[in-house]
Amino acid sequence: MKTFIMASLLSLGLANTALASESQEVWQQSHVLESKGEYEKAAAVLTPLLNHKASEYALLRYGWLNYLQGNYSDAIDSYKRALNFNPRSFDARLGMSLPLMAQGRWKEASRYLKQVIGQSPYQYTAHVRLMACEEGLRKWETLEQHSQSMAAYYPSDATILVYLARAYAWQDKEEQAKATYQRVLKRFPNHIEANHYIKGQSE
Repeated sequence: MKTFIMASLLSLGLANTALASESQEVWQQSHVLESKGEYEKAAAVLTPLLNHKASEYALLRYGWLNYLQGNYSDAIDSYKRALNFNPRSFDARLGMSLPLMAQGRWKEASRYLKQVIGQSPYQYTAHVRLMACEEGLRKWETLEQHSQSMAAYYPSDATILVYLARAYAWQDKEEQAKATYQRVLKRFPNHIEANHYIKGQSE
């Protein structure tokens, strides 16, 4: 009886080792294909893992790869499944925002981003994407206040200042826009948008 149990355990251990090895090869293959820009193939090799008990990362990655292909509905479905798997996931919410933003569904994307910010008030990626949504919705006063506030927490960041400069420019606050774009150039001297605006103001 002991011999049978030991043999069964050994067999199970070998099977799990083989499965783990196969899984590692799949992950490596997917990353290599992504690096080559072969997003569809990179996603396809993950398909057998999507219904596995530990499928959370596979779902997140599948969503990302579908987003890169422009398959936004499939990306959203995958991120929703990941969120059902782990309702606390920031990654799933941030991931969900990308295909929604790509479709111009700014309000829906904002909802997921605000959920992240509600739990992590100064999460950088969520704030920057929310600024993009505010720009998409043309909420210039909101964008001005938002980016101005976040610039205090990330004073070396150029991206936040670009959103602040745009908010000023769209409200015809030319001097404030120019001054803010000059702050951008201190951090990113070759920034095309900032240089273009300042040059236009000088002509």
